[in-house]
Amino acid sequence: MEKIKVVRGHVANLRRANIDTDTIIRIERLSSIERDQLGAYAFESLRLLSDGSPDPSFPFNQEAFRQAPILTADENFGCGSSREGAVWALASLGVRCVIAPSFGEIFHSNCFQNGLLPIVLADQQVLQIASATDSGAELVVDLESQEILLPDGNAISFTIDPRKREALLEGWDEISQTLAHDATIKAWQKKDKQDRPWVWKCRSVR
Repeated sequence: MEKIKVVRGHVANLRRANIDTDTIIRIERLSSIERDQLGAYAFESLRLLSDGSPDPSFPFNQEAFRQAPILTADENFGCGSSREGAVWALASLGVRCVIAPSFGEIFHSNCFQNGLLPIVLADQQVLQIASATDSGAELVVDLESQEILLPDGNAISFTIDPRKREALLEGWDEISQTLAHDATIKAWQKKDKQDRPWVWKCRSVR
């Protein structure tokens, strides 16, 4: 998993509440499109007009924000199904950080497993960021210092669970985090085999 230390760039401000995972990526796309190509199909229902042409008002259709690595949204972003592909689609789109007042619980967890930083801020702070970056000014999100640097030089602090923060900084998914304790696990297994050898005996099943 790619490490995240600092995310710097333009901000796509998507001021909509309750954007669910089906809106982020339709389920049928996950069965036919490679994971790294899903970005082209992210937010289809929002990006396209009824005639199939791109909606010029949608941030990711605008040249300045087409490759924006930071996304802001309203409350309950990523609600709905437990579709991990929603995070894949955002990552394929180039998004590395999503800032919102709240997230769907499973989506929030999936972000950390796939190298995407979700930040929870008060609604007024999200609006402050959107207002400061709508004109194309860049934002700096520093995970190490847990600060968001606004274009005017002011900073907004945020908090992340320490273990999840470390995992993003180091590029560790759950398997990597487990393997980091490989020596401890093997030492425990060796001792337990000595203390409780009967637990480790294989028994044939008839």
